[in-house]
Amino acid sequence: MSLKARALAPTIALVVALASAAESAERPIKLDQAIALALERNEGLLIERESLAAAKAEVMAARGAYDPLLELQGGWQKSVRPANSLFSGAPAGQAAPEAEGGDAGASLRQLLPTGGEVSLRASGARQTTDGSLALLSPAYDTQVGVELRQPLLRDLTTDEARLSVRVANAGREAATASLRRSVSETVSAVEQAYWTLVAARLGVEVRDEAVRLAQTQLEETGARVQSGSVPRTELAQPRAELDRRRGELLAAREALARAENDLKLLILDGAGDPLWQESLAPVESVAVEVVRVDVAAALERALAARPELAIAEAVVGRRRAEASFARNGVWPSLDAVVSYDRFGLAGSRNAALASGSVPAGLEGDLGGSFHSLGTGDFNAARLSLELGLPIVNRTARGTAAAAGHVQRQAEADLSRVRKAIRAEVLDAAAAVETAGQRIDAARSGRAAAEIQLSSERDRYATGLSTNFLVLTRQNDLSRARLDEISALTDYRRARAELARATGSLIEDRGIHVDETGR
Repeated sequence: MSLKARALAPTIALVVALASAAESAERPIKLDQAIALALERNEGLLIERESLAAAKAEVMAARGAYDPLLELQGGWQKSVRPANSLFSGAPAGQAAPEAEGGDAGASLRQLLPTGGEVSLRASGARQTTDGSLALLSPAYDTQVGVELRQPLLRDLTTDEARLSVRVANAGREAATASLRRSVSETVSAVEQAYWTLVAARLGVEVRDEAVRLAQTQLEETGARVQSGSVPRTELAQPRAELDRRRGELLAAREALARAENDLKLLILDGAGDPLWQESLAPVESVAVEVVRVDVAAALERALAARPELAIAEAVVGRRRAEASFARNGVWPSLDAVVSYDRFGLAGSRNAALASGSVPAGLEGDLGGSFHSLGTGDFNAARLSLELGLPIVNRTARGTAAAAGHVQRQAEADLSRVRKAIRAEVLDAAAAVETAGQRIDAARSGRAAAEIQLSSERDRYATGLSTNFLVLTRQNDLSRARLDEISALTDYRRARAELARATGSLIEDRGIHVDETGR
């Protein structure tokens, strides 16, 4: 054994031992299983789901502007206010009458989708006084009314509430699309890693076979040396080739370990997951049927389904809503106001009243006040227009101009995204076509290499060939097998990338993202 081979012997033994231990703890895994694990455990998807939940909560918060608002109030007051008048009504010897009362009221306000507001109001009060000018003491006052305020210029088409709802809806749409994009990218990454691992495992098998072929060639040469048919120097070449191939096998096993770790990183939990200590064994076959790509259909699908477009369109929708609201601020305000109120009054004759009697229908308590409220004898109606004219209004005009520029930026970015998606689809389609063509070429090359090696071995057996030629044919076969593996797995990866580029990947894999982000 050469010095180099003796030096490599412990390393090779360790690798073989580790490989045997790994094989004993192998975990078969299908592509669908790997994707399911990634969708369940990927931290990036958890973040996106939480972002979607937050966006949905923001929509609910924005719509809360249209929730009715009930306001209740009640109070008590007592006052003695001096009056510089001969008709203060104060008792003799006093500067002012004393008044005491309590009141309670309720109002219900509702913002309308038209930008207007409707309000209902009701109140009641009890007042007592020792002044001689008051007709009733105690007196019971009641009132009910309704008021409608509707903008006719500013805030007619949009207002802060409608802007908040539109912005929140755009945020929800963007979050939903972002989640779909993350799911698609995660599935694509898992498929890329899965087929990379398949290629690495098959590559190890090819390198291992190459080592066995070199070992066999060395043994055959050794037998010829022992028989005296060839000189001992003939052992140098197969021995050197064996050592070189062992080195390639070690490198291939390292690449396999890295590929396996890349897949584990996508599909496993933290360091406590027991699968970290096991070896993943993909069970999917690399055999594939080459299908021609319909580029026009792929482009059409991408422009309809890519989540990046939905994200950009959501941004454009938000910017348009903001620009519309900013332009709204340039208009003067013109509000139409319509209101109607009814009043009720009842009480007892004021004991301090010098003369006079209570008019019919006013004598009574709180119930009497409500009764007079119902008769509608006391009422008030109002119809008005309220105009507000901003002078110059530079703030609103500047804000509107800035919002318009931002909107055009978003529209330009949407156009850029469309072009980028077209380029991605065309690149992915070209990669699929190239990979498909490589498969046929690689199969033919591998078949030819097998025939050449078989012929060269037959020639070597009859003494018509050399170690160099046999080993060269073996290397040619190994490269041809690796090329075929690369072509097949590259085609698988290219198909996955094309599905991602067209936005059909998650549907093609039977994945459904519902409204909750699950």
